[in-house]
Amino acid sequence: MSRIKINNFGPIREGFTENEGWMNINKVTVFTGDQGSGKSTVAKLISLFFWIEKNIVRNTISADQLNVNIFKNLCNQQEIFEYFSEDTFISFEGDAFNFIYDNKTLSFKATANNGCKNYILPKIQYVSAARNLLTILYNISGQIIDKDNNIVDLSSNIPFMVRVLNIEYRKALEVFAKNGFSLPINDTNVYYQNHNTFITTKGKRISMSAASSGIQSITPLLIVSHYLMNEVRNDIYEKVQTLDNNLKKKIENDFAKENANLLEKFTQVCLFGKGILKNKEDEFLLDEKLKKYIPSSFINIVEEPEQNLFPISQQKVINTLLEYNNAKRENKLIISTHSPYILSTLNNSILAEDVFNKTGKEINDYGQRKRVDFTDVSAFKFSDGKIFNIKDEETRLINADEIDSCSEKINSDFGELLDLLPENETNDEYSE
Repeated sequence: MSRIKINNFGPIREGFTENEGWMNINKVTVFTGDQGSGKSTVAKLISLFFWIEKNIVRNTISADQLNVNIFKNLCNQQEIFEYFSEDTFISFEGDAFNFIYDNKTLSFKATANNGCKNYILPKIQYVSAARNLLTILYNISGQIIDKDNNIVDLSSNIPFMVRVLNIEYRKALEVFAKNGFSLPINDTNVYYQNHNTFITTKGKRISMSAASSGIQSITPLLIVSHYLMNEVRNDIYEKVQTLDNNLKKKIENDFAKENANLLEKFTQVCLFGKGILKNKEDEFLLDEKLKKYIPSSFINIVEEPEQNLFPISQQKVINTLLEYNNAKRENKLIISTHSPYILSTLNNSILAEDVFNKTGKEINDYGQRKRVDFTDVSAFKFSDGKIFNIKDEETRLINADEIDSCSEKINSDFGELLDLLPENETNDEYSE
């Protein structure tokens, strides 16, 4: 299991209060807390370290290239460059490599168990809360002219993470929305035809730019998640048939340096498919080597999945994301959220797994693909520069007090206001 430790970076000061500061990154990891408390900061760092680790394994980044300046430039793309201070400490332990940023130096080394050997290459997607901007990208030309007749490139002002998401969004629309992609709310389908994106709902066709903000928010989230889930789930030899030329040439060059026989096998598989391999030993060897280049797991990092959604729709979206996450054991879902409904839905999924294990019974909304084991969940609350564990080992759920604290405060305020009314005006109208 990967884990991260952070001190004195942006809003994170003292960091996690348990486990010597180490936060476990589990199959499902959820961050909650007030705005500006550091949830997205940690999510972006996790995304960045997973990306660095992946590219070192693939040899697209070498030990000589990775230094403090490169690391800080990557943080700048993630819009967290300004968070460094004199006493920043960040450590990340992955499946293949460990990284430490301390005292303005960056170091890394392979894990003690030589993780590269068993490393499963992931597809990593960061779904920004600014994803609604993708609708704008489809409704403006790439450039406009300002009042001084200067060309303004609007796309250059789109956040980096949104532009990266947009690349996968376009691919996903091409693959899954030609004949309609079903969203889990309001019987809505998304279509992408003749370079136009639109939805159908309740018998009406509506352009995506005119759709509700909730639809605009979940469309890129769910269609990209579905696309990448399917991509990593496919057999590795099926993926070989669709490799882009750049990656194919890199594999050929690397295999040529390593083993001429390996290169020959790879070339044959590219031309004729897996059936050309004559024995299991060749298949096993090639399979192990290709895992270094072809993603076989999906790390889905999502900011505010609840964005612009009614509570019951939030439940449906989380259940869908859990379904995608459960498509492969190696997948990970990392969520930052302000919503108690998201936490409540995750608790239902945890409880559904416990109930099924004890009784064999289940309810429709929490079938096998939508359940999660308590031990596969990490849950953290961010507050005042600190990070707290909110898993309750007694109840084997996310701490209910953390879910209900906001409602309790609102209800307490309501009661206090009622107490201020004269006795003859405190009537059934208010108490009901």
